[in-house]
Amino acid sequence: MTHPSTQALRGAAPWHRPDAGRRLAIRGGRPLVGTYPISGAKNAVLPLMVSALLTPHLVTLHNVPANLDVAVLSALLKRLGAELHWSSTDAGLSLTICADRLHPPEIDRALVGRMRASVLLLGALLARCGEASLPMPGGDAIGLRGIDFHVDGLRAMGAVIDLSGGMIHATAPRGLHGAEIRLPMPSVGATENLLLAAVAANGATVIRNAAREPEIADLAQCLGMMGARIAGAGTDVLTIEGGGSLAGAVHTVLPDRIELGTMACAAAITDGQLFLRHGRRDLLAAAVPLLEAAGVVLQPVEGGLMARRAASGLVGTDFVTQPYPGFATDLQSPVMAMLATASGASAVTETIFEQRLGHVDELRKMGARILVRGSTALVRGVPRLQGAAVTCLDIRAAAAMVIAALGADGETALDGLDHIDRGYDGMTGKLAACGADIVRSG
Repeated sequence: MTHPSTQALRGAAPWHRPDAGRRLAIRGGRPLVGTYPISGAKNAVLPLMVSALLTPHLVTLHNVPANLDVAVLSALLKRLGAELHWSSTDAGLSLTICADRLHPPEIDRALVGRMRASVLLLGALLARCGEASLPMPGGDAIGLRGIDFHVDGLRAMGAVIDLSGGMIHATAPRGLHGAEIRLPMPSVGATENLLLAAVAANGATVIRNAAREPEIADLAQCLGMMGARIAGAGTDVLTIEGGGSLAGAVHTVLPDRIELGTMACAAAITDGQLFLRHGRRDLLAAAVPLLEAAGVVLQPVEGGLMARRAASGLVGTDFVTQPYPGFATDLQSPVMAMLATASGASAVTETIFEQRLGHVDELRKMGARILVRGSTALVRGVPRLQGAAVTCLDIRAAAAMVIAALGADGETALDGLDHIDRGYDGMTGKLAACGADIVRSG
């Protein structure tokens, strides 16, 4: 994997620090107790940052998570000519973006190769500048995740797009115009890309079979504050009246529901109790009844949720990943790690990404009893997992291995920590503050 330079990242995100080591050592068996603050949502902040390219006015985002993906996108925006101003308070990071002077040259391949969300630059740059050129985006190796839905939708809006030599070359010679678009499936990235393009296109755009994730509604809310006219946010039909000029805005990023669900699993597998500050049950949707059926208590309290294991213990539970409001694919691997120590059996079926069961082999190294049949993992719980040397294969698999390690006997050594850095803001430090025996070194 190509790595952007530390200098480029620090220049755009001064809070970014080089990692403190390449290996994470976790000695399990210690209950997690204390306050774990849930950060702003990674999957929300990235499209919100891109939305600032649509206007020459200031866009300020509060509750920005300090993770590697945010640093990489910051460097990309700076290369495009945007100015970034950071501030930090007890409430977290804030970012103000000024994109009054944009120039859309070919974007740095090393930066684009680090993250899938860089494809969102396509819609925003086409809408604002009439052209965009970027390498095919990278990211997690969890499935094909082609950009066909993005490209077909933008072409329907008048874009001319050439895909050759590993590059995306796009122009809008007559500007973008409204269109009727029906997505073959409710793709989050395609919905966001087309929404970003549509707010600045001439005329009305209707996106049918749109993704309904809370992060999309968060983006629509911010765009609405900028002056965009969007109806249907949170439903599968978005109607956008484009063509108006967009102003600046001040917006607070919603809490990260994936971090929330992940840390609820961490509390349960260690038989601890965590106050998940800023946690909200409504963001978890179908995950709430599933987690409760598995023996995870999620009690609303002032300022967040209290998470612990039920007195009856963890119980095997079947589930299938589905687009929101179904069970989130991003929670599949962390929940499977927890279910590896539940009594009875579980059937976990992945329907979103065809390669998102890669963590199974890593869990098996720790003594998990899991059999994969097609897209379904059959999990038979064991009393305890055992520490082992494992590798983090993607962002959510990394979280799964951390959960497994926290609940295991002995020491687990985790490699592939870039994935933790990409997706989570200070995970290791926040876990250590709650009693985890966790050290990063190497």
